[in-house]
Amino acid sequence: MTMQVFDNLKALRSAYPHCVLTIGKYDGMHLGHQQILQRVKTVAAELKLPSLVVLSEPQPEEFFAGKNAPARLLSFADKLGFLEGIGIDLVYKMNFDQQLSELSAEDFISDILSQGLGTKALIVGDDFHFGKNRKGDFNLLQAQGNQLGFSVEAAKEYLNGGLRVSSTLLRKKLESGDCEAACKLLKRPYHLSGQVIKGQQLGRELGYPTANLKTGINKLALEGVFAVTAELGQRCIEGVASVGYKPTIEGVHDLTVEVFLLNFNEDIYGEKLTVHFHKKIRDQEKFPDLQVLKSHIADDVEKVKLYFSAQKTINKNGVNGSVNNSEYRVGDVS
Repeated sequence: MTMQVFDNLKALRSAYPHCVLTIGKYDGMHLGHQQILQRVKTVAAELKLPSLVVLSEPQPEEFFAGKNAPARLLSFADKLGFLEGIGIDLVYKMNFDQQLSELSAEDFISDILSQGLGTKALIVGDDFHFGKNRKGDFNLLQAQGNQLGFSVEAAKEYLNGGLRVSSTLLRKKLESGDCEAACKLLKRPYHLSGQVIKGQQLGRELGYPTANLKTGINKLALEGVFAVTAELGQRCIEGVASVGYKPTIEGVHDLTVEVFLLNFNEDIYGEKLTVHFHKKIRDQEKFPDLQVLKSHIADDVEKVKLYFSAQKTINKNGVNGSVNNSEYRVGDVS
């Protein structure tokens, strides 16, 4: 079945009286998340029920802390894209507001999980907490589930190199610019996607026209200049991405994600672009003038070309590289 997204609890329960579900932020969709999601699919198939993922929007930290919340890893749209890609049946977009934040753990179980969603099986992470002041935990879920007629299962922690895979660890790797380590936690390169919008046209003036991405995320975990591949429809195009606040340009600027696509000259305003981050080239820097900036951009482009050339050699020789570990191929420019 095609994945369906609901934001109305009654409509969801009316269409699908019972389900097997998991609930959380699922920010990043890392290997720990993937382990839980695969278990949801397995149990749903065994019980012949639809699989459901409940996503909180905004994420609880964003509701409580606002601009001081940790950087978001994936937009809601990117979460949906991932879930549909792995075969999840249903998504419930749960509005995290003041009313929900004050709901007790016990009422959350009875009102939302039992009466609202008709839960028959619930799979969560072993550190899952919920309800007012995060007082609800696995033990409470299991006790209440036994009374209300649904099973509760806690997924074991997922370890990578002896470290627990988590959104916090993934965020730290991206903040430090370690795209290769992030790739290992995700089993794919980290990506951002969005609509291509018009920017200041400065890149075009400098001879490096860029695609400006509207990601829908106000605070990102990574910043700097990167070697990337960009998905445009069925094409995968190598490029150079700049993520930051344009330090060389006078004035205060919003966070921008700009991509210079190699060997590419098409009008793609309004198109969806998905950018996969393979390697950090350098930090954002403030240069004395635009000519110096242009010189550094030229240097960035050459470094990115060398990087992808080396990766193609590695892939050709059958040695795993950071790009080869991805499900996306490099160099499929058409």
